[in-house]
Amino acid sequence: MSRYLITSALPYINGVKHLGNLVGSMLPADTYARFQRARGNEVLFICATDEHGTPAELAAHEAGLPIDEYCAQMHVLQRDLGNRFGLSFDHFGRSHSPQNHEITQHFYHQLDQHGLLEERTTRQVYSIGDGRFLPDRYVIGTCPHCGYERARGDQCENCTRVLDPADLIKPRSAVSGSTNIELRDSKHLFLKQSQMVGRLREWIDSKKDWPVLVTSIARKWLDEGLKDRSITRDLTWGIPVAYQDKVRPGFEGKVFYVWFDAPIEYVGATMEWAEATKENWRRWWREDQGAADVRYVQFMGKDNVPFHTVGFPVTLFGSGEPWKVVDYVKGLNWMNYYGGKFSTSGNRGIFMDQALELLPADYWRWYLLANAPESDDSNFTWQHFQATVNHELADVLGNFINRIAKFCTARLGAVVPEKGEYGSLEAETTSALEQRLSTLTRLMEAMDFRKSATELRSMWVIGNEYLQKAEPWVTMKTDPVSAEVSIRYALNLAMVFAAIAQPFIPDASAKIRKAFAGSEGPPAWPGNLTDTLKPKATITVPDVLFAKIENEQLATWIERFGGPDKKNGAS
Repeated sequence: MSRYLITSALPYINGVKHLGNLVGSMLPADTYARFQRARGNEVLFICATDEHGTPAELAAHEAGLPIDEYCAQMHVLQRDLGNRFGLSFDHFGRSHSPQNHEITQHFYHQLDQHGLLEERTTRQVYSIGDGRFLPDRYVIGTCPHCGYERARGDQCENCTRVLDPADLIKPRSAVSGSTNIELRDSKHLFLKQSQMVGRLREWIDSKKDWPVLVTSIARKWLDEGLKDRSITRDLTWGIPVAYQDKVRPGFEGKVFYVWFDAPIEYVGATMEWAEATKENWRRWWREDQGAADVRYVQFMGKDNVPFHTVGFPVTLFGSGEPWKVVDYVKGLNWMNYYGGKFSTSGNRGIFMDQALELLPADYWRWYLLANAPESDDSNFTWQHFQATVNHELADVLGNFINRIAKFCTARLGAVVPEKGEYGSLEAETTSALEQRLSTLTRLMEAMDFRKSATELRSMWVIGNEYLQKAEPWVTMKTDPVSAEVSIRYALNLAMVFAAIAQPFIPDASAKIRKAFAGSEGPPAWPGNLTDTLKPKATITVPDVLFAKIENEQLATWIERFGGPDKKNGAS
């Protein structure tokens, strides 16, 4: 038995996540965790809400709630939506937890002890009207290059020029609109990433099996010159710049930057899990206490890659302690909505709660994974969603399960047949399916989910082709034993299909196993095709696994969420 530590990029706290967020990290991470558990391996699957930073404060202000209350409520909401989507986290924590405070401050202390932190004074925008320093993106004004009147202080969305807040004409606060702003000196802690370039490059170059998407982004950051990065901010909500309850002099009223403490929450959330379960978190994270045997896999969208291949490793390496560093980074591109970005802030696309209002989770899980944005960006359209569900789930898998269950119930008394021996058709089908199963297993190990879905779908097709060749509804009249053989074989195929589909569509898998074997427990991943149903055991006909999406439903959804006209804008 091997051990796998699996982490998904942390969903930000400001609202319900959209389907692009889901397929970009959490869903593929869950699919891989389910697969490894089915293989008999020990898995710890960790995630959490990312709760710090200015956007969280602004979202709470807009909701009319204190920041701590807002984050607590949104954590529960996001946790519950994850549960409803079948995300099998071993723990879903909070970056504002006491554990993350403790471990973040520990890393701060270690980096400081190793001379990797430096105090520097910078010029930052201060809004007198708001009574606070403003991050660059919360200063807006007219772009000096193109005249766009809502350019942000870090970049103009219109002409894409990189900006400094001081460049803007008529700058104002994005929080309140106040123009009563000025530049003030502010002291911050900088992590000296530039000293770690050699170590990072050597480490990244050793990862020959990483996706090109990931290594190209990481190398680009190193090649362009890795700059030292501020790890503190002038905010009140966050983790204080302190160690063992002693605030660093001159840093009163400051907190660590969200991108410093958020990846550390992977460790913090594991500490939360350990406290709740009485387990030992160090055997997953400290190589001197057992973590050397762990394979650590991270899942994230491409925009998060730099922070996980540069920032977080600098923290771990720079601590001088034997922390477990990621073994494999599964980076994904973006799933777009009719060619434009899904957007939380722009309320564009389908969000997790809305999706579950329309259809059960498995419909969405299958579509998203079968179209996962792995080699490049993928594109959601309602028409493609309808075609995928109707053909692949309803017509192929659903049809196979429904036909054999109803035939067995109507003609064989809902009992698994025992007469007859498998013949050449069964042997031929088994050979074809076992070849596919071997390929599917290899693709799942490689985390190629889109190709895995294609392979899984092809196995369902082979099952339907077997029924067409065997024709038990015909042979029942002339050779009932042959018909019984066909149904026994098909029922056992259904159990195999349920086992290998479980990482993708866990609810449907459980329904099949419950109807045919009386058990909903998670199945083992099969090494080959063997009969698992006992002859003479009784079965039931499961409820319809997947109902087809009708054109009338599609028209209603397009009217509600929009079609091609919703493609513009950035997230």
